Amino acid sequence: MTEENRVDSHHVKTVADVKTVAVYASSSSALKPVYYDAARRTGEVLATAGKSIIYGAGGDGLMGAMADGALDKNGKVYGVVPQFLQDLELTHRGLTGLKIVEGMRIRKQLMLEGSDAVVALPGGSGTYEELFEALTMKRLGRWVGSIVIVNTIGFYDGLLQFLRHSVEECFMGSSHLEMWSVVDEPEQILEAIASSPAWNSDALYYANVTKANA
Repeated sequence: MTEENRVDSHHVKTVADVKTVAVYASSSSALKPVYYDAARRTGEVLATAGKSIIYGAGGDGLMGAMADGALDKNGKVYGVVPQFLQDLELTHRGLTGLKIVEGMRIRKQLMLEGSDAVVALPGGSGTYEELFEALTMKRLGRWVGSIVIVNTIGFYDGLLQFLRHSVEECFMGSSHLEMWSVVDEPEQILEAIASSPAWNSDALYYANVTKANA
């Protein structure tokens, strides 16, 4: 398979084409209950729709709640975890499959390349890093799936405002606002994926902002 075809293989046209979803989420166990509830429902929604899930393998926090929700609906949940994080993040013991890797970069790469869509739940710096890597790779046309941000009780409002500010200041082009969708509730994820604008490897040619595409 050529590099170009590998990239375009992630260009899904309908939600039915999405087989595997990468979920980014916090491992924190000190959050408000509403966050855990939304994470669990995310797992339930994806599993009920027959989507396999790949995530950071955590058994606690939003990661664990999401995985529990999916597994309770007989979903397939695959974890990827660096060796040094196995104990810190208390790796989930009931996963469909678990891959232990050398470091964070490999973890992120395997999660993104193995997915047809990305869902970002609330999180901290690790979740932001994963989300921004997906956005960057999509901007460059190297990965072109749907990206859905679950904005539980407005958690991502500030970040979304900053992204719009980046466009207003021409650090990103106006077309880049179509790289992601935002939902308030997990039950809206599938519709957001289905309605995501088409994206493909041609995005590379307008990744750089010029006066013509600002």
